[in-house]
Amino acid sequence: MQEVDSKARDSAALQSGPGALPRLSVGRRLADRLERAAGSVFIWPAVSVVLLLAVFPLILSLYLSLSRFKFVRGGFEIKFVGLANYRKLLVGSEQKHFLGVFTDPAWLGWLALILVAGGLLFFLFRYIRRPDASFLGLFWRAVASAILIALIWLAVITLSPGGRPGTTVVTLFYVFAGLFLQYVLGLSLALLTTQPLAGRRFFRVIFLLPMMITPVGVAYMFRMLTDTGKGPFKPIWIALGLTDFSWVNDPWGARMAVLIGDVWQWTPFMFIVLLAALEGQSMEQVEAALVDGANRWQIFRYITFPQILPVSTTVILIRMIEAFKIIDLPNVLTNGGPGTATESLTLHAFIAWRTLDLGGSAAIAYMLLLLVTVISLSYVSFVRGGVAD
Repeated sequence: MQEVDSKARDSAALQSGPGALPRLSVGRRLADRLERAAGSVFIWPAVSVVLLLAVFPLILSLYLSLSRFKFVRGGFEIKFVGLANYRKLLVGSEQKHFLGVFTDPAWLGWLALILVAGGLLFFLFRYIRRPDASFLGLFWRAVASAILIALIWLAVITLSPGGRPGTTVVTLFYVFAGLFLQYVLGLSLALLTTQPLAGRRFFRVIFLLPMMITPVGVAYMFRMLTDTGKGPFKPIWIALGLTDFSWVNDPWGARMAVLIGDVWQWTPFMFIVLLAALEGQSMEQVEAALVDGANRWQIFRYITFPQILPVSTTVILIRMIEAFKIIDLPNVLTNGGPGTATESLTLHAFIAWRTLDLGGSAAIAYMLLLLVTVISLSYVSFVRGGVAD
């Protein structure tokens, strides 16, 4: 039967003429090409949008950071000046604004620098002993460690008595002090609302309310609350004898006002993510530990915290990257003052852009990008090489 079918197909091909087989071959090749091109046809619109909205502005801003923008008759002029904008930030007229006023470090600053440098050298030594260590990996870790030590040194010589921190150190203060407080408060509230307490569902909703308010609204609210001469807390300020005290006239008072507002707004983000992680953990180990006589602290330290650690490291990374972009609170609450005491890097770049120093603004933005990249990659490397193991 198969031989009959084969002969029938051969005879049909012969009857169709000598040009039939080439036509079938060309049609099949064309269909194959169209099928291969279909993937590119569908993916290129999305790639084009990404290039247009992300990559192209990044390249344009890089060129702008190496140029000087000014208006001329009939339009504007962009003149290439190389690294002049970066030199102005690091050693030029904007050094005190960007880096701060330097002074001799105190003994506590030396101690902090030695501890940080020792910790980084320890992690480099641990990486060298790993079987998958490579020269390139060691090189980039050494570069990141050098940048982190330089940042700690910058904080030490500007925060010591007689110094003044610039926008870089102020931003680092907002990021790390805020992250620490937000994580501790968020985890505490998450642990509290997982207990069998009355009204815990109601408080879960209440704790989320600050995250639903816009940053500008939070800034205006804290601007009113920190005013000791009026507002709902005026009787408390009078009772404490703080009616003549102004948060925004004292550098550290203004920074603390911005920090408290930022912690109040973003603690709910930590809270809701950590709450989901706590409720998703396995209870079998907890029940076994209770049977064995473990107390609550031992259960949290050896069972609960290791289970939520992957979620914790991820949410800290997300919040850290977002915290570097703080601008609404210092802009509205203190207007960057007193002086430039509460001015973040993003606000610094915005003020430069508002004064039409577009090249300087782009240079600040790229310095912020470098800072975020180094700290984020160092954090990820630390988590992978230390905590996660």
